[in-house]
Amino acid sequence: MLVPSKAVNETLRIDTLRSLNILDTLPEERFDRLTRLAKRLFDVPIALVSLVDAERQWFKSCVGLPVKETSRDVSFCAHAIHSDNILMVPDTLADERFFDNPLVTDDPGIRFYAGCPLSVANGSKLGTLCLIDVKPRGLDDEERSLLLDLARMAEQELAAIQLATLDELTQLSNRRGFEALAEHALKVCKRMGKQASLLFFDLNDFKQINDTYGHAEGDRALVMFADVLRDALRESDVIARLGGDEFVALLTDASRETTAQIMQRLRENLDTRNQLAARGYDVRYSVGQTGYDPQLHGCIEDLLAQADALMYANKQASKQASKQALRLQVPQYRR
Repeated sequence: MLVPSKAVNETLRIDTLRSLNILDTLPEERFDRLTRLAKRLFDVPIALVSLVDAERQWFKSCVGLPVKETSRDVSFCAHAIHSDNILMVPDTLADERFFDNPLVTDDPGIRFYAGCPLSVANGSKLGTLCLIDVKPRGLDDEERSLLLDLARMAEQELAAIQLATLDELTQLSNRRGFEALAEHALKVCKRMGKQASLLFFDLNDFKQINDTYGHAEGDRALVMFADVLRDALRESDVIARLGGDEFVALLTDASRETTAQIMQRLRENLDTRNQLAARGYDVRYSVGQTGYDPQLHGCIEDLLAQADALMYANKQASKQASKQALRLQVPQYRR
């Protein structure tokens, strides 16, 4: 048996999947109707919408199987997501990748498999719409085209879910998507004894940018700051726009030194972008930083509240410092 390899963009792929907050949810008619239709149209005993998680494949919709998930190591779908095309295995016993797979040699006794990868907007392949039979067979061109059509319908449903977890302007996670990803990341940190820090950003004088240059320019400032965050932070960090001019980033497995390096890189990248933009204003921010303590922070909301308070204190201190500097610059005349 050949164990499926991990994707080149595996971290992004898993983060994208988990940001949908779809894993381990109840059945939904919009997916179930597709697997029922596939089962009937192709006359197969089993049809699935399978999502490939880090160590398992989980079935969002399943007709013909009594289980909801299997190990990723034995997953046919984990092989299928490496291609843009349908993976078809006419006879598993004649395929060196699968002939001794326990899903072939034991229940359900898979002899035929056809899986079409399901992609989302950022290119991540999250799983498949697949057909399974207990006897060898194939698909002709018309049947392959039909399976592709059904898979595109499943992708549309995933896209609808993603829209609910994605900030449309910046293409970062929104609050809902961030909370789903961050809760999972914190559980991993707690279990593995890893450090985590939350950075809470608020852009300075953002209202003034909107009032002076217009809301379209304000949107461009938000997009620029989102791009700077992506460039400065690591692929494993969870970044989001909570709303308005508020952004957050959860840094996992990051020491104080690593966090300091990331913050320095962020400042340098932002300075560079401000100089290149030359828009008549600079994008600046206040930030609150707090470390994750499992004893103090029962959930991500606790961490957000503390970092938000620290950000506000930082912003107020910056305003006071600016006022003091301005007073020192203004000549004082005696009466």
